[in-house]
Amino acid sequence: MSKDPYNVVFHPHVTEKTMNLMTKENKLEFIVDRRANKKDVKLAIEALYEVKVAAVNTFINREGKHAIVKLAKDFSAEDLGMRIGVF
Repeated sequence: MSKDPYNVVFHPHVTEKTMNLMTKENKLEFIVDRRANKKDVKLAIEALYEVKVAAVNTFINREGKHAIVKLAKDFSAEDLGMRIGVF
């Protein structure tokens, strides 16, 4: 991988909406580097958290660039959330 995963993904973004995404749709939201593309985010999440990513959606707002990451069926967003301290 060309980019250091720690320089791509900064931290999880936790709100009531993201908690609902986690439980209902198996998704987590992260604040990421503005220059990172979807492939960079996917590779970084897979390397950092040892999960498989099914899809990545990104958007930019005043807080920075966000990535909504949908995990593969074999992995649980709730379990990952527990591991990384979202709860």
